[in-house]
Amino acid sequence: MSIIAESADPPPTGIMPGISALEINAAYKRFHKEAGPQPAFWKRGARKPRELTVAVDHITISVPRGEIFGLLGANGSGKSTLIRLVSTLLIPDGGDIKVFGYDVRRDERVVRRLINRVSVEASFFKKLSALENLMYAARLYDMPVDEAREKAVFILGKLGMAEKRLYEPLENMSRGMQQKVAIARGLLTAPVLLLLDEPTTGLDPRSKQDVQRFVQRMRREHDTTVFLTTHDMDEADRLCDRIAIIADGKIVALDTPAELKRQIGAQIGKN
Repeated sequence: MSIIAESADPPPTGIMPGISALEINAAYKRFHKEAGPQPAFWKRGARKPRELTVAVDHITISVPRGEIFGLLGANGSGKSTLIRLVSTLLIPDGGDIKVFGYDVRRDERVVRRLINRVSVEASFFKKLSALENLMYAARLYDMPVDEAREKAVFILGKLGMAEKRLYEPLENMSRGMQQKVAIARGLLTAPVLLLLDEPTTGLDPRSKQDVQRFVQRMRREHDTTVFLTTHDMDEADRLCDRIAIIADGKIVALDTPAELKRQIGAQIGKN
């Protein structure tokens, strides 16, 4: 049995059997941004007009426990905004989002104990080593020191990082190596719902495969539900049980990878 399966804490109490891992119902999020350049005739000191941008437009998605669900779309399509709404970093303007039945607005603290998030723009204490950063993250989740250290070494090894590099300051590592540390930090607490926001961006092909294999292992051995955003069609096809395609903040297609490819193939055949 793997170290993840042996040492992971049981799921938090209060999760009802059979309940969906993630329920997104008509989620809506908009942002105001300043309009274009100020015209020459614009009165000095006057406020510029602000444009309204809808980033997430009434999205509805249900993800059962244990599924690897992919959200596929181009940059700026609304992927990262939606995952930030799920992770409680943003507040939806409308609709409901529930993680194992807990509302992201009313039950924010409970939701944060159930999830972990890996982002392409992960932040660290750059002067500290990879291991020191992971141990700091572990303490935030009240993980025992010895257990956290053992798991950190194990996970980073599976992601292709030599143990001697664990003690290097992160500022001396490449962006790809730093991303591996970010992924390890997300996996360290064995979350019940793992949010992966373009996790393999900046990784070489071999490292991408290492990450993908470990995500599959987490699902297989810990019953982790994974919500993955990506613009990599091959990655979505390789990892996901179902894929939703997002464009301009709206879901334009949702099905299994095989069925989506069949539908696209049929459309191409008609043309």
